[in-house]
Amino acid sequence: MDIFSIGIIPLVILVITAFAASTVAGVTGFGGAAILLPVLVAVFGVRDAIPILTVAQLIGNASRVWFNRKEVVWPLIRWFSLGAIPLALVGGLLFTQAPLPLLTRFVGVFLLLMVLWRHLRKKPVYRPTLKSFAFIGAGFSFLSALVGSVGPILAPFFLAYGLVRGAYIGTEAMSTVVMHVTKLVAYGGAAVLTGASVVTGLALGPIMLAGSYTGKRIVERLPERLFIILIELVLLISGLTLLVTG
Repeated sequence: MDIFSIGIIPLVILVITAFAASTVAGVTGFGGAAILLPVLVAVFGVRDAIPILTVAQLIGNASRVWFNRKEVVWPLIRWFSLGAIPLALVGGLLFTQAPLPLLTRFVGVFLLLMVLWRHLRKKPVYRPTLKSFAFIGAGFSFLSALVGSVGPILAPFFLAYGLVRGAYIGTEAMSTVVMHVTKLVAYGGAAVLTGASVVTGLALGPIMLAGSYTGKRIVERLPERLFIILIELVLLISGLTLLVTG
């Protein structure tokens, strides 16, 4: 089943959610995947939702890499990739074997933990070294292969390294591209990445890009804290919903 065969009402809900998710991500820098993932799970099931989300995110992140290509810190990307590529493959293969109800609940717990972590975390008191990003890439790529996105808990490491503005956006996006490409290889090799999933993810790409552009337009008009609160509410509701329905 792809995006063109799900019915009018689910299609409208999916398009609106994708646009809203990418708009929020365009304003805050994270949260889009967590908003979109529960709707994808409801419409397509968790097994197809993660590959679809990965394709859509790949498009969005690749565009941010292009727009900030002159500021990407390539040495950091090389160290990140050393850990990210093998562990994303392992996580992707594990994803194909995981029991669906257990995986759904795991995603729900992960979303709830993201909210908890945001309130309990302390500001980093150290600056990660380039070599440490091999371990950071390994851990978070493995987790990303299972739950779809780890942006909210990965970003602080890039910020702690001292990246700001275009350097942060472009480098973080490029690291995410590495994870997503590797995950897609694993999903495809295990026959989880279907033609329908690719079509659906590609169809969502332009919608999410439009939302990112909208987010940039409104970022200076509304308090950022309001968006953070909205994201956390959505994370809580989504996490609880997946736990109940898993």
